[in-house]
Amino acid sequence: MRSIPGILLFILVLVGCGKESLVIPNVPVNFSVPLTDPRLIRLSSPGGAVAFDSYGVAGIVIYRTLNGGYVAYDRCSTVNPEKKCAVVLDDPSFTVTDKCSGAKYLLEDGSPAKAPAEISLKKYNTFVAGITLHVTN
Repeated sequence: MRSIPGILLFILVLVGCGKESLVIPNVPVNFSVPLTDPRLIRLSSPGGAVAFDSYGVAGIVIYRTLNGGYVAYDRCSTVNPEKKCAVVLDDPSFTVTDKCSGAKYLLEDGSPAKAPAEISLKKYNTFVAGITLHVTN
């Protein structure tokens, strides 16, 4: 009878040693831009999106939600994130596509829209202070 707890513990250890899930690394993000910046013209109405390089792991994409708020995601695809393949904006800009794997993501919430994506895009914090949009983590 004493061996049953030992066997159960052994099975739990084996199950817990499965393939490690890959995640987008944490890197500092502190991006600010005035909403009057011409690069943000596509954010003037809901459903618009813009992409920037040089921030996050593979850049950031900022999207104006349908209710008028702002969300920002790392452009690094969650499919094989070690490749750091940056998603690109689709037209219309309600989705982004990983050109390396063909995966698609919805910009409204970052969720996967087409396989092989199974994990949402990494989301960053956004807030507006005065006329400046801030993206941080």
